[in-house]
Amino acid sequence: MNTVPQATRVRFAPSPTGFLHVGGARTALFSWLFARHTGGTFILRIEDTDFERSADDMVTGILEGMRWLGMDWDEGPYYQSQRLDLYARTAARLIDSGHAYRCFCSREELESRRASATEAGTVPRYDGRCRDISRAEATQRMAQGERAVLRFLVPREGVTTFQDAVFGSMEFANAELEDFVLLRSDGIPTYHLSVVADDLDMRMTHIIRGADHLSNTPKQVLLYRALGASLPVFAHLPLILGPDKTRLSKRHGATSVMAYKDMGIVPEAFRNFLALLGWSPGEAAKQPDGRDREIFSTEELIQMFSLDGIAHSNAVFNNEKLAWYNTEYIRAYDATRLLPLVEEEWRAMSYQPSRSQEEIVSAIALLQPRARSLKDFALTFLAYFGDQFAMDEAAVKKFLSDADVRQMLAELGQRYATLKNFTEASAEELLRAFAAEKGIKAGALINGARVALTGQAVAPSLFAVMLCLGQQRVVRRLEAAASLTVE
Repeated sequence: MNTVPQATRVRFAPSPTGFLHVGGARTALFSWLFARHTGGTFILRIEDTDFERSADDMVTGILEGMRWLGMDWDEGPYYQSQRLDLYARTAARLIDSGHAYRCFCSREELESRRASATEAGTVPRYDGRCRDISRAEATQRMAQGERAVLRFLVPREGVTTFQDAVFGSMEFANAELEDFVLLRSDGIPTYHLSVVADDLDMRMTHIIRGADHLSNTPKQVLLYRALGASLPVFAHLPLILGPDKTRLSKRHGATSVMAYKDMGIVPEAFRNFLALLGWSPGEAAKQPDGRDREIFSTEELIQMFSLDGIAHSNAVFNNEKLAWYNTEYIRAYDATRLLPLVEEEWRAMSYQPSRSQEEIVSAIALLQPRARSLKDFALTFLAYFGDQFAMDEAAVKKFLSDADVRQMLAELGQRYATLKNFTEASAEELLRAFAAEKGIKAGALINGARVALTGQAVAPSLFAVMLCLGQQRVVRRLEAAASLTVE
């Protein structure tokens, strides 16, 4: 069992070289849940010292993705590009303590040595040839204009160990670690220096990040110890794989969080799905019959979250499962809660509904059980919100190809125009009586009317649809059936 100290401080530290992707979003969510569970502080830090690849629109995308998922932060966002003095001071401390040295090897020399090592069948790593240059000589050469990077002096003997909250005791032979770069020749810090300097300065108690950082951790542990600092708790999250068990990538579909928003996923569904991607609440979430629960409110996730529940094995991203979550959440929403999300979809396509808000909310409530995505309200369901909607050609051909049926629907519309009390029951009674009068099966009229009214072959109960559309719209659309051209 992991003990949690008071004043927990965790961070999410994305690099703005791309938008917020699924793996990063899960890391952020686990960190956020842990902070909220422990009553701690959640910090957002933008690691933007890769000046060539970092972009402002990527930062905006990251912030939008976090807000969409409902993850608020207590401090930040801090930007590493504005903290270069801290990294310079930290580097100076390492030089003064003898834990870092200047390396004057050129890029060409390093590449040549690495190529030779590869050709010889050995692991290409820096051979440490500058580590014995005295500090005085290094200072003199720098003063004469030579360019140099700053490297950490990795011990050649022994091992570096740390305890991981997910994977347990970890051990790395120092002989397998090269003297890694801390500062580039232009003074810009590498990831190792900046992340440790920031985590110390921001008093991080826990570092929650992807398992792809495990190989970086021994280097950072060495930095912590060289700086005389206590280690935070490390918790590395297993990777997220695609259905083919390879690392999740664009070939599996969307990887950007906001792409799922654009696909019509509601934020609570994505958050619930993401929370269970490599984490389990355990026995606390069992149903009375012993089955695992899958739907959790944000408050429940916060209450149950712990590092102990993080799986050791990689998680598999299942798009069908995400679609199931989305369907469940859309069904469970109050229609008024769905309204602004639906309106956002309409604004994106410049669509203006022609019904009152009360009628729109009523239509949303009717359609919720059939919606798999918010996109349905902006595409398949448009007939319920205005008179401009597309007719499904296959549905028209299947149920409205008979000119007699189209003519009878128009006549049925005229009958509805004279109906005094327009209800589901009266609408059904009239249609069935009309079908009997014409000697036609009621099903033919029901199927044809459904297409004429909604443009689709599948819809809620026809008579509930009629009531939702209102008597006048029903009359107009049924009468218009007669003038349809069916090829």
